[in-house]
Amino acid sequence: MTNIVYIATSLDGYIADKNNQVDWLHDIQNKDGSDMGYADLMDRIDVIVMGKNTFDLVASFDGDWPYTKPVVVLSQSMKTIPNGCEDKIQIMSGNPQQIMQQIKTLGFKNAYIDGGNTIQQFLQANLIDELIITTIPVLLGGGISLFGSLEQPIKCEIQYSNVFSNEIVQSGYLINKKQI
Repeated sequence: MTNIVYIATSLDGYIADKNNQVDWLHDIQNKDGSDMGYADLMDRIDVIVMGKNTFDLVASFDGDWPYTKPVVVLSQSMKTIPNGCEDKIQIMSGNPQQIMQQIKTLGFKNAYIDGGNTIQQFLQANLIDELIITTIPVLLGGGISLFGSLEQPIKCEIQYSNVFSNEIVQSGYLINKKQI
């Protein structure tokens, strides 16, 4: 199974600001009109795994549900699926290894891992294979850190780096599993 992180971060490494908001992501204009590899990512994965906080954020957006792939929401506290999401999500709980075993049992092979805490837990459990990080040129000065603290360094191998609209940088990395 391949687990991929695809996420935007501020220049100083935050995925949300001090108020847990992501409005700053929309301050940058995508002059190229590029999807920045999102469609390619969706073609590569067959399930999305996110934490409850990320689910709550996505569910609060105006408009239709943004995903066509199955979504697994990780939560210890959510016991029922919210109205309108019955055919869109399923809830799982457990440690990252247990979650991945459940997901494999369902027949999924490639997962998009999303949400700060979820990404951090899966990294600590050595369950992330690839990072696709899009850096937005803004300094937030605090908020939710993408990586948080790590028990040990995690070495990565850069695969590519692209610039969009002369200001957004996206880099793809493979996690070096030999070190762990």
